[in-house]
Amino acid sequence: MGEKLTPRSQDYSKWYNELVVKANLAESSSVRGCMVIKPYGYAIWEKMQAELDKMFKATGHENAYFPLFVPKSLFEAEEKNAEGFAKECAIVTHYRLKNDEDNPGKLKVDPEAKLEEELVVRPTSEAIIWRTYKNWIQSYRDLPILVNQWANVVRWEMRTRLFLRTAEFLWQEGHTAHATKDEAIMEAKQMNDVYADFAEKFMAMPVIKGLKSESERFAGALETYCIEALMQDGKALQAGTSHFLGQNFAKAFDVKFANKEGKLDYVWATSWGVSTRLMGALVMTHSDDNGLVLPPNLAPIQVVIVPIYKGEEELNNISIVANKIKNELESNGTSVKYDNRNNFKPGYKFNEYELKGVPLRIAIGPKDMENNSVEIARRDTLTKSKIGMNEVVKEVENILIDIQESLYSRALVHRNDNITMVHSFKEFKSVLENKGGFISAHWDGSVETENLIKKKTKATIRCIPNKNKLEKGFCVYSGRPSNQRVLFAKAY
Repeated sequence: MGEKLTPRSQDYSKWYNELVVKANLAESSSVRGCMVIKPYGYAIWEKMQAELDKMFKATGHENAYFPLFVPKSLFEAEEKNAEGFAKECAIVTHYRLKNDEDNPGKLKVDPEAKLEEELVVRPTSEAIIWRTYKNWIQSYRDLPILVNQWANVVRWEMRTRLFLRTAEFLWQEGHTAHATKDEAIMEAKQMNDVYADFAEKFMAMPVIKGLKSESERFAGALETYCIEALMQDGKALQAGTSHFLGQNFAKAFDVKFANKEGKLDYVWATSWGVSTRLMGALVMTHSDDNGLVLPPNLAPIQVVIVPIYKGEEELNNISIVANKIKNELESNGTSVKYDNRNNFKPGYKFNEYELKGVPLRIAIGPKDMENNSVEIARRDTLTKSKIGMNEVVKEVENILIDIQESLYSRALVHRNDNITMVHSFKEFKSVLENKGGFISAHWDGSVETENLIKKKTKATIRCIPNKNKLEKGFCVYSGRPSNQRVLFAKAY
């Protein structure tokens, strides 16, 4: 399978980039800053999509699709949102090319095909969706609207990294409309809880639920709820956000409804989203120097069976047993691959599936056939054991559950061991430089202090945790009074 990965301890960023490419998840494309998601990587994203989609529908949401292009005037309607995304927008100005007479075989923009109004390639869809909702909403009977879309968006990033930050990425974005403020706030909180449940139960990734500080909020939101995760290198990663938008977008697009008393009022809104950045989070939460480590709940292949044989007769005998095991496991809902390719040796296959993070590997050779047993290797611990062929199905189910739980527990221990409480700015900087992770520190609540800390250390407030206890103290930077600690970290 080629050269080994750069060790994480040597260069974490290089390790990550190599792993994403060598494990066949994604690669850079011919378009600067954009990526090609390869079939194996896309299979993981599809599993994420499927589970999230179930969770959205279970909470009453429906899927729809809205245009990629947003007329510039619509985009500008909500000023804070437009201002927040302006520097990342790609703009369509013309709708046609024509032959370049001075350069045969080349094309150029047709100056006569200039659009009457420029189109923004969506960085997010609030503007086009709220202009549409204006046509859908007249009365309280039309509410709530609970809509989600699976789509691509473009944010013109200059410094990109596969999955974590690309100019174009895949995501889902929920956009809901409500009759009351309380209902909208409940929706925003509920969807943040859905994200947290998904991260922990499927990704085996512990997260901290909380609120963003004012300067870290989504542009145009009154409140942003978030889930924050901690990667192995001590950097934080924003894994999902859910926004209470108040009536800002309803006012910008004049979306009113007649309430039960017959009076006109502006609609209350939320939006919420996660993206293919979750793929990067999955890689960095569990993987090691040997390659990917995937939680069984999201692994495209949960079990791989590799035959060890000499000659066609041995392979045929092993294949009868292997296919029986495969069929029994699949009937229980486990995804299994039987790799009987004859142009690769077992050692090569072992390395390949280790690199790809397949949770369980079953090897069957002539001695195993004699002893009526198989060898099982766990990807998370790299340990091997022998079990009887009659026990395989039951054992595999139990081991997969244990791997899922063990990966979460391991990540939780790492996260908790890397939350450090500090009492001074000197201590803050020392922890940031020497240990990393989340820093629990008092903050005076001002944007000015937050910006100064960011400027001096590159650390930002990742979240104000939901479970925060009110605790009187003094800001680590300004010395001014503070009522609670918040979590700072360097972040992706």
